[in-house]
Amino acid sequence: QNESPSILKKISFFQIKSILNTFIVKNTPNSTRMKQFLPLLVALCCPIFAFCQDITGLWKGTMFNDSTQKSLPYEMVISKENGKYTGYSHSWFLVDGKEYYGVKKIKVRVAKDGKIVMQDAELIENNYPGGPDKNVYQLNVLDLANSGNEITLQGPFVTNRTKVYTELTGRINVKKVSQLTGSELMTFLQKNGMDKSFTAVK
Repeated sequence: QNESPSILKKISFFQIKSILNTFIVKNTPNSTRMKQFLPLLVALCCPIFAFCQDITGLWKGTMFNDSTQKSLPYEMVISKENGKYTGYSHSWFLVDGKEYYGVKKIKVRVAKDGKIVMQDAELIENNYPGGPDKNVYQLNVLDLANSGNEITLQGPFVTNRTKVYTELTGRINVKKVSQLTGSELMTFLQKNGMDKSFTAVK
């Protein structure tokens, strides 16, 4: 059982779909009817797809806030060491019409259902007005998708409610990028000597 992940890494999502399609056509008397079940079989393989993909690297996109109805830039970079994922995020927030940023260390894991789960671990830089509330944490539960031209992570985020702040919800929409240039997050990490474990995705 421990050897299965290394084997699965060699099989892409689209190869799985092709194999299933070929099997159905060759081994059923009514291939047209059986093809209707192909989307269901492929859906069952989606968690395998997430485990097979390399999610390390830089991701850039937007974070939509349900309360403000605004989309603001959002970045994150992920690395993997000794079988465990770690990362950093760079997010923007609007307070009284002004933009403020926060850089956080995040915990990253792939859930059993294939979801990419990210949770704040530590706020390491910010320009929040009045100082940050250390008890506020953000949780992202994202779906990994590969359209062929780009790899994306999309899904909801939520923050916990505290005595001072209400719960926030919204959506994350980011794509994997091949260049680390033009990234505010990477600029911060490089400036502070924290980019040693992150490399450009080729």
